[in-house]
Amino acid sequence: MTVPVPPGRRERKKAATRQKIADAAMRLFLERGYDAVGIREVAAEADVAVTTLFSHFAAKEALVFEQDEDFERRLTRAVTGRSPDEPLIPALRHEIQALVRHCTVDTAAPVWRMIDESPALRKYEESMWLRHAETLATAMAADPGLALTATAGRAIARFVVDAYALAREEADPQAAVDEIFRMIEAAWEAAHPARHA
Repeated sequence: MTVPVPPGRRERKKAATRQKIADAAMRLFLERGYDAVGIREVAAEADVAVTTLFSHFAAKEALVFEQDEDFERRLTRAVTGRSPDEPLIPALRHEIQALVRHCTVDTAAPVWRMIDESPALRKYEESMWLRHAETLATAMAADPGLALTATAGRAIARFVVDAYALAREEADPQAAVDEIFRMIEAAWEAAHPARHA
C-alpha cells in the first residue's frame, strides 16, 4: 500500500486561495442573495483578482458547489479504491451515507434553500449530477470484475447519484438512503441475472 504524498507548498497555497474565495462567496451569497452578488464583489471580498477567481472556479455557480470535484472523486474512489473482494453497492452506499451526513448538518439548510430558490443554481446542480453519474458509470465500466453492460452501468450510476439528491430532501436522510439502496441492490441483481439463476 502506498502512502499518499502530502501536498507541496504550492498546492497548499492554491487550495487555501480556493477555499478563501469559496468562503467569501458563500458569506456574500447568504447575506445578500445569490443573484444580488457579482463576481467582482466576490473577488474583492476574497482579496483576489477576478482572473484568480476564474482560475479556481469556471463559473459563478461553481462557487456554491465548491465541493463538486471532491464529491466526484469520492464516488469514483468508492469503485476504484475498494478491495477486490468488496462488493460494489455497499461501498457506494457507505460513500453516499457519508456525503448525505455532511450535507444535512443544520448549517447546510440555508445553502440548500438558496439553491432551491435560484433557477441558475438548480440548472447547474442538475448538470453536475449528470456529470457525476457519467463519471461513476465510466469508473464502473473500467472494472472488468463488475461485468456490466454500458446501459446497466449508466442506469445504476444515475440511481446512486439520485440517492444523494433525493435523500438530502427527506426528514430522515439516512433512512431514505437505506430505502433507495434496497432498490439499487435489486437493480444490481437484475443487471446480473446469471449470478442469481
